[in-house]
Amino acid sequence: MKLQGKTALVTGASRGIGQAIAFELAKNGVKRLLLVARNQQRLAEMASDLAAMGVEVIPLVVDLTDRIQVNVVISQAWRDYGQIHLLINCAGVAHQAPFLQSKLPHVQEEIAINLLGMYTITRLIARRMVSQREGTIVNVASLMGKVAAPTMSTYSATKFAILGFTQALRGELASHNVRVISLLPTLTDTDMVRDLQLFRWIVPMSPQRVAQALIRGIKRDQHEIIIGWQSHLAILGNYLVPRLLERVIQLAAPLPNRQQSWLRLGVRG
Repeated sequence: MKLQGKTALVTGASRGIGQAIAFELAKNGVKRLLLVARNQQRLAEMASDLAAMGVEVIPLVVDLTDRIQVNVVISQAWRDYGQIHLLINCAGVAHQAPFLQSKLPHVQEEIAINLLGMYTITRLIARRMVSQREGTIVNVASLMGKVAAPTMSTYSATKFAILGFTQALRGELASHNVRVISLLPTLTDTDMVRDLQLFRWIVPMSPQRVAQALIRGIKRDQHEIIIGWQSHLAILGNYLVPRLLERVIQLAAPLPNRQQSWLRLGVRG
């Protein structure tokens, strides 16, 4: 896909990987960026910086869990600004806790944003792409969509689901000239990750590196973009020696002793 002169919509654009992707798209010649997030102030700051790079920027303050709001805003954006050639679903949240101590509101939020929010906006835009027989959809998953991790059960579940959804959608839309791509970054140094307890031996990568890998993958027409040697090694290990990899992940999981203490306290209670 050639990016020059195209219109792209990025969800989760106000921070982290989404923000880095927006700036990388601007560097690679997109004409118009529609930036979707809940934080109006951050979007306004980004719009100012991106406009200085010669890109038309339209900030869209949207809560992806509000289906009606998503429908209204996206329909108006398509009407006012024309065809969206590239959709990048990057919005997501992560809550870390041993499963038996997880909180239902956190579980519901991860499913609502990571999965259902992505589904809602993709459904709207994919229908329009099909009618015009042109478009590319990128769903940002994670290495945890291939290899699940303790203390991240719901997050892993949503990312596994995103990969399945992406594969199914790719087969359905191929005949309509709409490409569907999955992006699988490993641990990335974002403000969301800084609130988590990190796994041992995992070296975070920068959001800029993830964004640059995405641009290369789009230009090369890749279906699945896996980033970093750690990701390739983990996926290969999961295929060849799954029990060994599972043991390594258990050893790498954060604070196993404290987790066991929580479990004992839960039993006593």
